[in-house]
Amino acid sequence: MKTSISIGTIVIAAIAVTYGALSQTKLTAQTTNAADVNPQAPYLSLQLEIENAIKTGNLYLKSAQGKQGFWKDETIPAYTALAIAAAMRDPNLAATDTPEHIKPAYKWLLSMQKESGAIYGKGLATYNTATGIMALAASGDPDHTEAIIKARAFLISQQADYSNNKGMNKFHGGIGYGGSHPHSDMSNTYLSIEAIKIANELIKDTGLKDQPELDWDSALQFISRCQNLEKTNDQPNISNDGSLYYFPGDSKAGKQKNADGTETLRGYGSISYAGLLSMIYADLGKDDPRVAAVTDWLNNNFTVKENPGLGQQGLYYYFNVMAKALTAANIDTLTTKDGRKINWRKELAQTLLSAQREDGSWVNKNSRWWENQPELVTCFAVLTLEQIHASIPEK
Repeated sequence: MKTSISIGTIVIAAIAVTYGALSQTKLTAQTTNAADVNPQAPYLSLQLEIENAIKTGNLYLKSAQGKQGFWKDETIPAYTALAIAAAMRDPNLAATDTPEHIKPAYKWLLSMQKESGAIYGKGLATYNTATGIMALAASGDPDHTEAIIKARAFLISQQADYSNNKGMNKFHGGIGYGGSHPHSDMSNTYLSIEAIKIANELIKDTGLKDQPELDWDSALQFISRCQNLEKTNDQPNISNDGSLYYFPGDSKAGKQKNADGTETLRGYGSISYAGLLSMIYADLGKDDPRVAAVTDWLNNNFTVKENPGLGQQGLYYYFNVMAKALTAANIDTLTTKDGRKINWRKELAQTLLSAQREDGSWVNKNSRWWENQPELVTCFAVLTLEQIHASIPEK
C-alpha cells in the first residue's frame, strides 16, 4: 500500500505550494477568461493524448527490461531508477498499485545499495544514488524508508567542504559525481538537492531525529558561483545575464565574446532551469536577485526546439528539468523577449507527442550524454509528460 510520500506529491504539491509566491514574478502572465473559470480548459484533449503517450512509453520500457529486473546496464542503476519512477508516476496506474514488472526492479535496485548508503555499480555514485532515492520514494512503501534515509545521508556526505579555507575554494558547498570527478557541478548538485528535499519530507513524516543536514548556505554559495550575476558571484570571467553554467570556470556551452572584447562563460538552458529549481529548494524568495535574474533569462530564451546554448545536446534532460522547475515555481505562462505569451505545458507536451516513435519510445539523434539511447530518453520523456499531466491547474 502506498503512503502519502511519493515523488508526485512532494515535488508537485509540497514544493510548488510553498513556493507559490513565485507565480507573481515576471514569469507569470494574465490567463484568458476561460482559463480563469476553468484552468483545465486548455488541456482537456491534450490530457488524453498525454495519458496515451505515457502508457505506450511505459510499455516500451517494460519491453526493454532485463530478465534480472534492471534496465540497460547493471553498473548504472540510474537507468533502472528512472524507469521505475516513470512506471510509478503513470496517471493510468491506480494509486495503490505497483506493476508486476516493477517489483523485481525494486528488489534489484535495493540490492545495489552499499553500506555507505550509496546506490551505484562501478561509479557515478552521486547521480545513481539521487535517482535511486526518487525511485524508492515513488513507491510510497514504508519498507523503503530505511534505504532512502541511508541514501540521503550519503548524498549529504558528498557535499564539498572546504570550510578550513573559509569557503574560498570555488567548489565549496556543491556536490559532484565523486570518484574520478574531483569537483562539484550544477547537475549533480541539483539532482542531489532534489533527492534530499524529497527524503526530508519522509523524515518529517516519520519523526526521526539526529539526521545529518545539508549546509544550505554553502550550497547556495556554490549555486551563486555558477550564475552569470556579478552581484552575487565572486568568481572571475562572468557576464550579467542571469543564466547558469556547469561549474565555476567551466560551461558546456563554452564562452561568449562581449562587446568590450572580453570573454565570459555562456550559460545554457538545462543548467539554468536546474539553477532555478535548486534556488526554490533552498527557499529563496521571488525578490532574491538570483531568482529574478534567472527567471528573466528563461523568459527571454524559452524554446522547445533546442537546449538553449547547446542545440540538440542534452535536449530531453532539458525538457525534464524545465517541467520540474516551472512546476515547482508554480508557473503557467512565460513571456518571450518579443512579448509572446507561452503556455509552456502545451508547447512542451506537443513537442514530445510529435517526437514519440511508433514503438512508444523516444530518442535523440545527438548522442551526447547518452541521449542516443532510447531506454534513457524514453524515461526522460515519460517523466516529463507525467510532470506536465500532474501539474495541470485544477478547477
